[in-house]
Parts: sequence; structure tokens; C-alpha cells
Amino acid sequence: QVQLLETGGGLVQAGGSLRLSCSASGRTFSRHDMGWFRQAPGKEREFVAAITRTASITWYADSVKGRFTISRDNANSTVYLQMNSLKPEDAAVYYCAAGSSYRTSDSSQYPYWGQGTQVTVSS
Repeated sequence: QVQLLETGGGLVQAGGSLRLSCSASGRTFSRHDMGWFRQAPGKEREFVAAITRTASITWYADSVKGRFTISRDNANSTVYLQMNSLKPEDAAVYYCAAGSSYRTSDSSQYPYWGQGTQVTVSS
């Protein structure tokens, strides 16, 4: 079991930056690939970024590639999402999730989810 708590959301102007954090409880954090997903009002939840257990591989949605960076600190059971050059279309509730499969963007392969943190981007 992994319990996740996201922090760091807020209101930012277009072009600005935010850093989201996701803290995990339990001793199995380092066994999981970790992912970030987001859901805007009226839209389905979508994949944003993910990172393997040892942080050796990261992958991103095309819409955020080059602007967002995912990282993790296994010693502190935390995963981060650095978001730069934010656009109004990045506004959403952002969720972190712990995966059960290797290198997937499929949300159904992430059994553990946080409550989400709101990101609002003003134009």
C-alpha cells in the first residue's frame, strides 16, 4: 500500500512556473514507477509524465515535453513535477500515482492515487 499526498498547486500567470511535490507513505515507494496525470473540467484524466523506479527513464506527454520535468527522491519518498512556461491549457487538477507496471502511461496500471492539487493558469 502506498498513500500519496500532492502539494504545490496554485494560481500562476501564463509563462510562469510551479513545482508540484508528491510525498508517499509506506516503505514501497522505491518499488514503483511514479506518474503525474491531470484532469481539466469536462475532460478525461490524461497522462502528463512518469519516471521509473530508479529514475533512469522519464517520459512525457507531447503537450508538456520540454516544459515539464519529473524527478524523484527515493530517500525521501517524494516525486516532483517542475512545470515551466505554463499555459492556460495546463490548468487542471494534477494527480500523482504509483504504478504497478513498468514504463506505462496507462492510468489503469497505476493503482495508487493521491487526492490531487489544483493548478490554475491565468492568461
